[in-house]
Amino acid sequence: MSTSESIPRQHGPRPVVDFADQPRVRRNEYGLLDPPELGGWEPSLTVSVVVPAHGHPEKLALVLASLAGQSYPAHLTEVVVVDDGSPEPLELPPVRPENTRLITSAAGAWGSGHAVNTGVAASSGQVVLRLDADMLVYREHIEAQMRWHHLVDYAVVLGHKLFVDFDPSMTAGALAPERVREEVSAGRAGTLFDREAAEPHWVAEFIGHSEGLRTAGYGAFKVYVGATGSLHRGLFEEAGGMDPDLVLGGDSEFGHRLAERGALFVPDDEADSWHLGRSQMQDRRSAGMRFRAPYVANRVPDFHLRNKGPARVWEVPRAEVVVDAAGRTLEEVDATVAPLLAGTAPDVRVWLTGPWEELSEGRRSPLAEELLDLRLIRETYRADLRVRCVEEVPAPDGRVPFRLHVPTGVRPLPGMVADLVRLADRKSAGLVCAPVPGALRAGDGVLRLERSAAFARARHLSPKAEGTGLDRVVEETGGLQWTSANRYVEVPEDAEATWGTVRAEPAAEPEPTPVELRAELRRAHREIDRLRRRAERTERKLRWFTPGLGRRLLRRIAR
Repeated sequence: MSTSESIPRQHGPRPVVDFADQPRVRRNEYGLLDPPELGGWEPSLTVSVVVPAHGHPEKLALVLASLAGQSYPAHLTEVVVVDDGSPEPLELPPVRPENTRLITSAAGAWGSGHAVNTGVAASSGQVVLRLDADMLVYREHIEAQMRWHHLVDYAVVLGHKLFVDFDPSMTAGALAPERVREEVSAGRAGTLFDREAAEPHWVAEFIGHSEGLRTAGYGAFKVYVGATGSLHRGLFEEAGGMDPDLVLGGDSEFGHRLAERGALFVPDDEADSWHLGRSQMQDRRSAGMRFRAPYVANRVPDFHLRNKGPARVWEVPRAEVVVDAAGRTLEEVDATVAPLLAGTAPDVRVWLTGPWEELSEGRRSPLAEELLDLRLIRETYRADLRVRCVEEVPAPDGRVPFRLHVPTGVRPLPGMVADLVRLADRKSAGLVCAPVPGALRAGDGVLRLERSAAFARARHLSPKAEGTGLDRVVEETGGLQWTSANRYVEVPEDAEATWGTVRAEPAAEPEPTPVELRAELRRAHREIDRLRRRAERTERKLRWFTPGLGRRLLRRIAR
């Protein structure tokens, strides 16, 4: 790693912002946060703007010129440009922010994700703002994003952009870097291009239909597609940074991992910018999607193309399932695990917990040893790579969306995993609990589907909470759904007589929030519009095939 200019990094103690009592945002309903008006507050957090770049020095010059005119304090800002193997090594242009460095991407990989990781590792800001090297930003772009990071430390803030035509010759005239800095500094960045002729990004429609992502629930991460976005350094590091193996589609995959860490996604239209030229996905969408699909599908269970083909095993499963094998017979364990592996969602990872280390390979009585069933269980599933024998339940995988705890001996129906996940998604639930009539052991007769994103946020907001205390935090911030297990497992007719019934008092459903009510109202209006259009089409058909008949029928229906 090398630098082309020795501008010192930020030194000295970082300002401390106390997040011990930060707001507990429910799902993605960030409306309870009250960000200050632009220009009317005093920031304290430092920010590192990381700019991965590959060629196109004329665009980079305009990006840095716009960053030189930002309203966010210069002494709290550093800019790190990462040259990702440009054909001609990049150089820093004369017009740039005070604290700007140019480094080369670390050896061992290439692509924007790897370049971002290099830049973050070389930077020091408390917040990381990733900015593509073709983004000319407005004066308040950094400030608009940073105001949210002073309120909570688990937000991912997304900037706004419009795509405009760009030609390098423009930099010799109306878009000279000196003029860009001047216009941005004066708050006139919006006049540099014709806003009416600009093309919006596809995420704008998704954001608009979900009240600025407030009703998007756990699917809000799907609009995280890079270009401009920021998050606390701690969240970046906890999520593991960008995946260097993904040269395309890395933003979507990183957004998924951020969501699994409990991130809150906040779009801010006042973090405005111009995207210089069209994106690759606009010009070569089919080829770009064809390349991205297998890479993203292997890593993101929610990827929309993942379920288009035949069922298969992916690198990151949709759910982990925990089954306790300790003290159980082979038949009891097999009754639970075999249907899981053969169900409609075979893409699962099964953790079989038990005292496996107690199994010895020495001489023993094959048919009478004390741990015979444990040995038979291990051998039964030894060759299935989806099943793993562990002493204790491992820490959650930061990529898997769900963890399901299933009482041993319960016989899952073929669609149990898929149906429980579908219920959790439909209800936007962080935890689904389903008491099982006929559980083999009292006290463990509840199906528990835990959403990783909800539990990660709960642990972050209440680090000391455990057990039912943690469940209460999840209920508050992620939602709790009770249901009957009868539709998910086989229940013997004599279940109550044989084993008794596991009873649980479902918690009262929380009152819907105004955001949820408005979302339900919009869905109802869309359904009304759909039915009205269908009625109009039917009426036209009636008029076409039987002149006069359709009108008489409709009058009769109206009466």
